[in-house]
Amino acid sequence: MAVRVTGADPRFVHAILSSTFDHFQSLSTGAAIPGISREQVLGLEIALPPLPEQQRIVGILDEAFEGIAMATANAKKNFHNTRALFESHLQSVFTQRGEGWEEKLLGDVCEFENGDRGKNYPHRSEYIESGIPWINTGHIQRDGTLSETEMNFISRKKYESLRSGKIQPGDLVYCLRGATLGKTALVEPYTIGAVASSLVILRPSSVLDSRYLYSFLTSPLGQGLIKGYENGAAQPNLGAKSVAKYPISLPPIAEQKRLVAKLNDLHEETQRLESIYQQKLAALDELKQSLLHQAFNGEL
Repeated sequence: MAVRVTGADPRFVHAILSSTFDHFQSLSTGAAIPGISREQVLGLEIALPPLPEQQRIVGILDEAFEGIAMATANAKKNFHNTRALFESHLQSVFTQRGEGWEEKLLGDVCEFENGDRGKNYPHRSEYIESGIPWINTGHIQRDGTLSETEMNFISRKKYESLRSGKIQPGDLVYCLRGATLGKTALVEPYTIGAVASSLVILRPSSVLDSRYLYSFLTSPLGQGLIKGYENGAAQPNLGAKSVAKYPISLPPIAEQKRLVAKLNDLHEETQRLESIYQQKLAALDELKQSLLHQAFNGEL
């Protein structure tokens, strides 16, 4: 919808409309594509000062918004640089070589176990309020653990009827299909449970630390391997045999643990900095809204 401004500074009207976004959003209707009517826009009542005052207010806002825009751009840049620096370091961990390091295929240092896809596969109607975890991709959280609040559960009888796909402490689960292809997690905090068909269990041997494997699979290098092995279909998927072919650079177990501890420290610092920049972005947005509010309440 176009608005033709008469008798007012167009920049002043634009600023007013920007300041009333939340108001118009509350009036919007339509689930798929929310919208408002022409009458709702034209029915908005505004306080219109004399033209020179409009121009004075617009001048103040333009100068302030220019500074806010610059500060916002810098905060966004710093936010993205913080994440990029962490991912760059993560990448370097798995491409370096040192004394005692070996090149292995994941299948040489890790067991793979698919879930039971036979007649005993649990149906949604068999879920119970509490029992043994029945784990699917949706239960994988961003921190690399499994959800304790959104878990599905099956009975012990159903669990015992399954022939495979039962987790053990120290295992990881890895998504083999769909939009979440390659999503992975340690099985913490669970020590018992079974996996749905979209997941495969990875069970590291004694020469592979579980958290080192998690860091590898979630690194840019580990995620990049997916494209080389997935089938390229509209609904991409992997087989456990393909994941077993992933090459991994493996230092001695003590070095793996040292690297994981270092990565954890760096990840915590990255999250701390990201939180600071997110708070700064929110504060800058609030400042902009506050200036608009002051402008149209005669406080500038």
